[in-house]
Amino acid sequence: QVHVVESGGGLVQAGGSLRLSCAASGSIFNANDMGWYRQAPGKQRELVAMLRTGRSPQYTDPAKGRFTISGDSAKNTLYLQMTSLKPEDTGVYYCNVRYYGSTYREYWGRGTQVTVSS
Repeated sequence: QVHVVESGGGLVQAGGSLRLSCAASGSIFNANDMGWYRQAPGKQRELVAMLRTGRSPQYTDPAKGRFTISGDSAKNTLYLQMTSLKPEDTGVYYCNVRYYGSTYREYWGRGTQVTVSS
């Protein structure tokens, strides 16, 4: 069992930056996928960025060029650096970790709120 806790959200003006953190109770860097998702009010949860084993970081179009996903295995922490924030980036940001072994396992945090004012 892995517990992940997001932090770093807050209120920021458009054009500003935030760094989100996802701290895990155990090692998550042996996971197959580690990613950040977000959910805006009234909308479905969507992928923002993902680290996949053996692959370069992947970003969805809204995040490309502005967000950077990274990790620190010594701290069991996943990060999302967000720059040039826009009001449409507002939402709850969630950390997700997946293991595709003999038993599929998936873990979500409770999210951290990001609000970007215009």
